Amino acid sequence: MTRRPGAFIISLDFELYWGVRDVLPLDRYRDNLLGARVAIPQMLALFDEFDVHATWATVGFLFFDRRDALLEALPSVRPGYVNPSLSPYPFMAAIGASEESDPFHYGRSLIEEIRRHPGQEIATHTFSHFYCLEAGAETGAFRADLETALRVARDDGIEIQTIVFPRNQVSAPHLRVCSELGLVAYRGTQPGWAYQPSQTDSHSTARRALRLADAYISLSGEPKAATDSLETATMVNVPASRFLRPYSPRLRRLEHLKERRITRGMTFAARHGLMYHLWWHPHNFGRHTRENMSGLRRILSHFAQLRDRWDMRALSMAEYARHARPAGPALQARSAAEFRNQPVAMAAHATDGGGR
Repeated sequence: MTRRPGAFIISLDFELYWGVRDVLPLDRYRDNLLGARVAIPQMLALFDEFDVHATWATVGFLFFDRRDALLEALPSVRPGYVNPSLSPYPFMAAIGASEESDPFHYGRSLIEEIRRHPGQEIATHTFSHFYCLEAGAETGAFRADLETALRVARDDGIEIQTIVFPRNQVSAPHLRVCSELGLVAYRGTQPGWAYQPSQTDSHSTARRALRLADAYISLSGEPKAATDSLETATMVNVPASRFLRPYSPRLRRLEHLKERRITRGMTFAARHGLMYHLWWHPHNFGRHTRENMSGLRRILSHFAQLRDRWDMRALSMAEYARHARPAGPALQARSAAEFRNQPVAMAAHATDGGGR
């Protein structure tokens, strides 16, 4: 029996200040956001060097470089969050007039830079960084938000196929909307209690502590089949395997454990024809950029070894989904010419090293 090649997926939640505005004051996070503008070209250069395709899940607001154009595009139906601080709309008048004067809320030049590099997929992170599971987030407002995100991208010649939900707040009703609007892939959560979709205020200290510890030592168990109950008839779940935590001087002695946790999972996936999905935010690399890039280079170098030894493939989420076919509760593989007629395994993914 011919062994199926594994798949290595990278997705990035590209949001700038829109992703943290409700939890961090701008003055406290400005260095990370400015640093992201330095880190993104360096990431792209590494992806080019190692021939790695990646998915950039982009907040729709970032497609603009001028406030007047952004305000003109805003949907008329907006989220009615019970917690009003979650909505960006009351604060729109305070943003700068252009990307040049306000590099924290606009990202058009960065999107154009990403598009210049082969194999990089522009996906959506919703238009307004929409929180699907927060109280007051009605499905109708989500539909209006997503329709706007797709239209704005289409006006730039981008047909979006993939969605990553902000804060990983994914639910079946919202997936149905995505499917009706033509999206084909989404990033599901990795297995385990600490990673399940939830409202922001339910992220307990215990949940956060478990996720932190799990980044360095194996707490979330062995690789599991991706039997996500949220799968739809037309959308492919490309579940997360691991969040790439940024370099921390405080935890620098544990960096080798974090990287070993990731590379062991990648190796397991390559050996067994599974999928390994690594994700992070570009602004995570905005500080300690040199150390973060060095770590990423080591991970990509490991991928290159797996590609040489076991024919592992680096795919965007949309590329991965195009070679999957829904069939009942699990996703079955189908062959593709560019895969040399060998299907990537779609029904399982690796979350843990598990083996050598």
